[in-house]
Amino acid sequence: MLVAPPVAATPTTVGGQLRAWRAKRRLSQLEVGLTAGVSSRHLSFIETGRARASAELLVALADVLDMPLRDRNALLLAAGFAPRYSETQLDAPGMAAMQQAITRVLDAHDPYPGVALDRHWNIVIANAAAQRMTAIVPPELLALPHNIFRLGLHPRGIAACTSNFDEWGRYMLRELQRLADAAIDPAVSALLDEVRSYPNVQALLATPPQAAPSNPLLVPCVLDVAGQRLSLFTTLATFGSPRDVTLAELTVELFYPADAATEAALRASA
Repeated sequence: MLVAPPVAATPTTVGGQLRAWRAKRRLSQLEVGLTAGVSSRHLSFIETGRARASAELLVALADVLDMPLRDRNALLLAAGFAPRYSETQLDAPGMAAMQQAITRVLDAHDPYPGVALDRHWNIVIANAAAQRMTAIVPPELLALPHNIFRLGLHPRGIAACTSNFDEWGRYMLRELQRLADAAIDPAVSALLDEVRSYPNVQALLATPPQAAPSNPLLVPCVLDVAGQRLSLFTTLATFGSPRDVTLAELTVELFYPADAATEAALRASA
């Protein structure tokens, strides 16, 4: 039985959060202070709790540290201020236009697979083609959140029929590492630890990458499903200028056929 690993606690104080984000961005107090317009001494006092920052200063520091909207809200709340960014459920009435836009894009993309992902790359909306693709995954794996990295890298998931796992698996690992590097999120760190524990991923990491890529332009995902070869490449899209946490964290991933045979197979399967 698959069990998701526990997650560690995140810093809850203003100083702890600022220190953690400075470390994540590899910035000194002097560098952050100069950009935010505050002395490194005052920033040190804020981080140690000897001084209280205004909401405006915290927003300025969050800008310098490139903190996601969710973490900016957490920083403001820790300091006793109201959050500045809403977090609206995707199925809420106020999000109807955005949800319709996502659904329209995904439905129009069918018979090619397309999904909408949350901040952990869990699938929140999938078109019919993507649902057909996940049907090859065993039920015990689908019992957990339908996470792109788990579905794609687990040895009993889509990795089992990925012909070029050496290429595609390394690409997915790089994307997950990039996701972990970009934010302070214990759930992402736990997911990274989880997939690194998979025996096929451990074997992948223990060997050097293949010298010659199968495609000189990009890394495709090449699948062998019931004797049918499918070659797909992927694109990622996000909302521009979001002021809502949910929208800021949404990513739409669209898969396209990389050759004529794959296009014909996908159209036939629909």
